[in-house]
Amino acid sequence: MIVFKTEKCKGCMQCVNACLFEGIKVDNRFPVLTDRCTGCEACINFCDEDAIVITGEKTKRKHDIDSYSGIWVIAEQRDGNIHNVTLELLGKAQELAKTRKSEVSAVIIGNELNGAVDKLIEHGADRVYISNAPFLAHYRTTPYVRVISDLIKKHKPEVVLLGATSIGRDLAPRLASNVRTGLTADCTGLKISSDGRLFQTKPAFGGNIMATIVTPEHRPQMSTVRPGVMRSAILAGRRGEVVNVEAKRHTTDDFVRIIHTIRKKKGKVDLEKAKIIVSGGRGLEAPSNFSMLNELANILSGEVGASRGAIEEGWVPESYQIGQTGKTVRPKLYIACGISGAIQHLAGMENSDFIIAINKDPNAPIFKTADLALVGDIKRIIPELISRLS
Repeated sequence: MIVFKTEKCKGCMQCVNACLFEGIKVDNRFPVLTDRCTGCEACINFCDEDAIVITGEKTKRKHDIDSYSGIWVIAEQRDGNIHNVTLELLGKAQELAKTRKSEVSAVIIGNELNGAVDKLIEHGADRVYISNAPFLAHYRTTPYVRVISDLIKKHKPEVVLLGATSIGRDLAPRLASNVRTGLTADCTGLKISSDGRLFQTKPAFGGNIMATIVTPEHRPQMSTVRPGVMRSAILAGRRGEVVNVEAKRHTTDDFVRIIHTIRKKKGKVDLEKAKIIVSGGRGLEAPSNFSMLNELANILSGEVGASRGAIEEGWVPESYQIGQTGKTVRPKLYIACGISGAIQHLAGMENSDFIIAINKDPNAPIFKTADLALVGDIKRIIPELISRLS
């Protein structure tokens, strides 16, 4: 417990300024704690008069780590169709589970989902927790958090993974808060040690460094992962356990109601599923030159993408963007045209099976990542490729 010794306090207010949480206020010229104090003890380090002390035994909100086991994937479905990121996470979960010699479980909730269970098992789930209820048919934060967090508290998984989608980014932090653990968002790499520490790698400081984060004292360890980062695997003939979970409706579930759903019309660009991508950057010099990329992509039965630079120039819509602030892709062939190779862009495409880079700058960073480098003028190389492939 933090205690202020008024007889030593000089009223300098350094402790008030040091508190990031407004946990200290001034009352009758002396500092006192408010209910926003987190016990971080930062104020002690700023007091030169030894007027702040800790009394009693300090206790940590530490979980019993040894009681947690298993890798969980929170499945995302829309109208019973499982999102690809769920299948990708199951593939990674199997890798993690082998290291820990544990099992992989998937959690799926919604309505009339029995057809999705076999697909989850086929892609790596040893066990599927399924909750079918009409009030869970469409994603709403409150009932989904309640049902899933109750399962986590009951079964104590060691790791919980979610997709970094619009739903996952809403659901994951609320789950983490509810079960009192940490969360690392938008991970690009996951590894686990033999003692169960999950090393969660993600771009930081605008993508200029890669940070590796661990959750040493709390469980479960939670991460969200972008679609396209991990690789899914189909394991035909697998069998798994199915656990039906009863979900009862609460009055709080209806604080938000879905009146009507308007589906976004699907455009031509579907980069996350594309096997071949022809991508352009500022090196194209003009928006009209994207027509060359479109022609080449059509010949190759691929899609056209773009770097952030091309998006900022207004040459193509944001839906084309690949990179840290765009989409993460893993095609069999990625052709980078006039893209310098900033780390933010590499984060979205470096796991492509084969990368061809075309740039007139022989020192372009993209060449360090590319499997094949073509140094030259794009306006000459692309038409030549089109001619030879036509």
